[in-house]
Amino acid sequence: MPIITFLLIAFSTLIYLLQLGSQYLLGYDVLLFLGGKINDLIAQGEYWRLITPIFLHGSLLHLGLNMYALYVLGPAIERKYGRWLFLALYMMAGCYGFIASYWFTSSASVGASTAIFGLIAAQAVFIYRNRRVYGARARPLLTNIAVILLINIILGLSPGIDNWGHFGGLASGLVFAWFTVPRYQFADTVFGTSLIGEVSKRPWLVVSLMGCLAVLLVVFRTLVM
Repeated sequence: MPIITFLLIAFSTLIYLLQLGSQYLLGYDVLLFLGGKINDLIAQGEYWRLITPIFLHGSLLHLGLNMYALYVLGPAIERKYGRWLFLALYMMAGCYGFIASYWFTSSASVGASTAIFGLIAAQAVFIYRNRRVYGARARPLLTNIAVILLINIILGLSPGIDNWGHFGGLASGLVFAWFTVPRYQFADTVFGTSLIGEVSKRPWLVVSLMGCLAVLLVVFRTLVM
């Protein structure tokens, strides 16, 4: 059961309900005000704004599209990578997406799409690194992912969409998945041909290194602003 996927969907939905509640009771979105990605405030030390926007959304449609994508992608990726690596991937891609946005655009932004792009990247890496197992299906599957990414990047050129955040989530998802992806191969056993899996030996070293790099990128960007 993809527990982490469902918990992420439930938590993001709860946060959006709290956003609506604050708008109704106070006349403005308190959580968006306190947690949105705003460069000047990040530079002043509010570094949580590179994490909290992953769970904030600007509208019901915004939330719905991202949570639907998570519902479609999440269970398979959580099953392939394992619960905790999946959660690390989601958070890392989301955070790196907003770090890229912090570097390259001054626009305020929120949304789980940075993390979703990381999941798309992880799915592509899994198929590519296990292409012998997928056989003839690998190429059309990778082509479909490439088309989906291209469409989303083109749509991201529209006003109000943070394409730099998408690029950051995509790139970090590729790197993260490349070094942590489980590898499968067919092997002959006494019971016949079986599919044998090999997991990454040091996945949490990758998590630690990427976490340290994220801190360095944020500090350096803040210093040069």
